[in-house]
Amino acid sequence: MTELIYEQPLNEKIRSYLRLEFLNKQLHNNFSQDHQQRCFYPLFSLCELTERCDYRTDVLKDIDRHLHQLPLWQQQPGENLMPIAQLQQELQQAKDTLQKSERFGAQLKQDRFLSVLRQRFSMPGASCSFDLPQLHFWLAKPWEERRQDYLNWCSHFDALLRPIGILLELTRATAQYTQASACAGFYQAESQRPLSLVRVKVDASYGCYPTISGHKNRYAIHFVQFAQQRHSDQNIDFQLAACT
Repeated sequence: MTELIYEQPLNEKIRSYLRLEFLNKQLHNNFSQDHQQRCFYPLFSLCELTERCDYRTDVLKDIDRHLHQLPLWQQQPGENLMPIAQLQQELQQAKDTLQKSERFGAQLKQDRFLSVLRQRFSMPGASCSFDLPQLHFWLAKPWEERRQDYLNWCSHFDALLRPIGILLELTRATAQYTQASACAGFYQAESQRPLSLVRVKVDASYGCYPTISGHKNRYAIHFVQFAQQRHSDQNIDFQLAACT
């Protein structure tokens, strides 16, 4: 079996970032392989999320905070300066692009083809050819042509998704995995520093998964047996990273 990584956000901002990162990965899965109409799910989910909330302010604040912190990291002995300098450049470029961009997905609302599809996709089974003949026509186009359409649609979110990927990478880099053990399937810990993300790496051969709860200074992990869907009573060794 393999080791699985579970992540639990400890604030709403990181929760939103992780959702957007998840959808971004789904978008990219459709760049290299033809998934037919399934490719529209992450695209329409992004449209929905960015219409509900403008993430620009939070992302710009986080970029500025990291741009302020990175020079301090350079002063630490043993730091590799090149990656930090590269990160500074990437963050500054992402900030400039984000500041100039219009509201995410705004142009897609003017696309009549996507607008009709989006209305129908929320209805079970409503993507049949007799419901959406325009979708049936589009799916009959060559894959490379459809791929280019999809790339163009997804590019409207690049200005947001690119910096979120960098920010989450920096968040995960604030803590290295350490060995931990859950006695009778339970583990809890406190932190003097405010935490934003808990990461758990556990071997799937245990046959269980973690449910994680908590807030910025305290969290608890319960391991649940998948087969019985109940709390595990065995001692479980796992790796833990508590990120700030």
